[in-house]
Parts: sequence; structure tokens; C-alpha cells
Amino acid sequence: MNLVELAIRIKGLRKARELTLEELAGRTGLTGSMLSKIENFRVTPSLPGLSRIAEGLGVTLSELFEGLDERPKLTVVKADHRRRLSRDDSPWIYWSLAAGPSGRVMDPFMIEIPPGEQRREAAAHEGEEFMLVLEGPVDYVYGCETHQLETGDSVYDVGNEVHTLVNRSDHTVRLMVVYCNPR
Repeated sequence: MNLVELAIRIKGLRKARELTLEELAGRTGLTGSMLSKIENFRVTPSLPGLSRIAEGLGVTLSELFEGLDERPKLTVVKADHRRRLSRDDSPWIYWSLAAGPSGRVMDPFMIEIPPGEQRREAAAHEGEEFMLVLEGPVDYVYGCETHQLETGDSVYDVGNEVHTLVNRSDHTVRLMVVYCNPR
């Protein structure tokens, strides 16, 4: 199952019902902070958590998952039809390069980081990650190490180590990032 698509669906259903995170939290027993992390694909909820979210949104678990297991053999996303994803109030812009199919092993994104920006907090996650700097430079902070990357440089990360990106330049940095979902 594509967890990014599930997160997008949860957020879309909440907004369609005009619920705030706090209102949905009151219906589910989960915190607003946890729901935000789920919606922004930073945390994967447990099945009981998903059940409570579905109930809070007024849908069944089946309805929440409906269509997420459909997997076409080919997905073509034209540059002018990429889906823009937002995470919290982050100034970073995420563009899905393969929106739609679920059950993928990989989730490719283009990320744009405005000048002087970095993620509010470094994060670790399961699954492997490949990154190619399309327009740099950018600092890749991996644990206690900082790697200065230029256009054309790449990183392959096997996961579970705290890391982040920092744009110290005066122009927008663009990266292609491919997340490999844990199996």
C-alpha cells in the first residue's frame, strides 16, 4: 500500500468535512500533533489508529483504503501535471513524480528548498532513500556529519539515521528524491 496516498486521503477527507486537526483529535483520541505527522507522511499509524481515524472521519476502514491497492503497470506524469504536496507549514515544496499507483516499492519526488531554509527538525525514517541534486548547492546533514553537495551529486541512504537538508545559498535548491518503502 502506498502510505503517501493514504496520508493524502486522510488529510483530504478531514478537510472535506471541514474538521481541524484538533476536532479530529477529539473524535479519535489521537493528538493533533500525531494526526499532523500522519497526514504529512512522517508517521505510519497502526491499524487500531487507522480504525479510529476512519471512524472519526465517518468512513469505514474499507472506504479509507478503497482504491489504494490498484496498481497500474505504467504511470506517466507530465511535468505540468505533477501533484504538489504540502507538509505542515513547511516552506519546502514536494512534487510527486508518480502520483496515483499504490503498492509501489519506490516513491519519487522532486523537492524544492527556498534560499536559507531547512527542515524544522531532522528526522529518521525506515526505508532507503536516493537523492540527486538537480540544482545545488545543498548541505546534507547526516547524524553529526555535514556533506556539501553540488549539482549532479547524489546520496544513497539506507535509513534509520537522523538527517536533514540545509539550503545555505541565495537561490532555490531542487532535488530528486526516491524513497524506497520498507517491505
